[in-house]
Amino acid sequence: MLDGKKTLFSGMQATGNFTLGNYMGALKNWITLNEEYQCFYCVVDLHSITVRQDPAELKKNARALLALYIAAGLDPVKNCIYYQSHVSAHAELSWILNCFTYMGELNRMTQFKDKSAKYSDNINAGLYTYPVLMAADILLFQSDVVPVGADQKQHLEITRDIAERFNSIYGDVFTIPEPYIGKTGAKIMSLQDPAKKMSKSDENINANIYLMDDPDTIIRKFKRAVTDSDNQIRYTEDKPGIKNLIDIYCSATNKTAQEAVKEFDGKGYGDFKLAVGETVVSILKPIQDRVEELNKDKGYIDGIIKDNAEKANYFAAKTLRKVQKKIGLPEKIR
Repeated sequence: MLDGKKTLFSGMQATGNFTLGNYMGALKNWITLNEEYQCFYCVVDLHSITVRQDPAELKKNARALLALYIAAGLDPVKNCIYYQSHVSAHAELSWILNCFTYMGELNRMTQFKDKSAKYSDNINAGLYTYPVLMAADILLFQSDVVPVGADQKQHLEITRDIAERFNSIYGDVFTIPEPYIGKTGAKIMSLQDPAKKMSKSDENINANIYLMDDPDTIIRKFKRAVTDSDNQIRYTEDKPGIKNLIDIYCSATNKTAQEAVKEFDGKGYGDFKLAVGETVVSILKPIQDRVEELNKDKGYIDGIIKDNAEKANYFAAKTLRKVQKKIGLPEKIR
């Protein structure tokens, strides 16, 4: 617990273009948390390299994500926004925790199975031990809470198991993190296949709304969104395309699904899609404008990177030194 507040940790991978799903599902809901929690928001660039990356693109994407955090409304003074690779304790603690993690636990991780199938030509050890690095990310800052989606619950569970195992041997070393229970981020689905989640890795460019898409592109993609043929705006599971558009509209306007259905009663799909598109444009435009401003101010971003790396390193080092001492590694002579 820092400054009388519980600690919250989260992060995103520095790969690809960031989508409306990334924003509405997570980033939008991070904005208000710094009043309640001491927040660490990581650009998880070390995780990104489990899949082969173009070096120039990775560097560019990492900086773009950090700028996006700020443009979306995360205050870099109230929140610690930093690069994972600038805090070496992530990798150091990960190695130690590898020695307290069982093969059977890692064999059960569904994300490894999924990614191994997708990247069959590069099934590397980092992909296999990815959950241990994630555990190190979380435990390094003695995180009390971690916002998790359905696809990350298994990673938090193994983090808790590793921490409890370590604590049972060496005493009260790690805080056992809990899932963050708050306002649930909207689960935004693909515009072309509403049965699957909107993903920045989707090869169909019409399936996603990217955060830096221009207004004309956003409107065009919504007009092409898959719906159905009965032309009735209802919020039901048997109308996944319309349900997804309603979820997007409600996340953008803070209205309920019932309010949205009532608002568009009697309207056709064309009018509805246009309204959703225009609403999304209105919330993304200020973020896009702020990103442009930040990109022009290299000194400001460089200062944030430096200051927050120092802050993250300070807190991370406290945990790492405690762990090293507990397991018997020799202390550094200062």
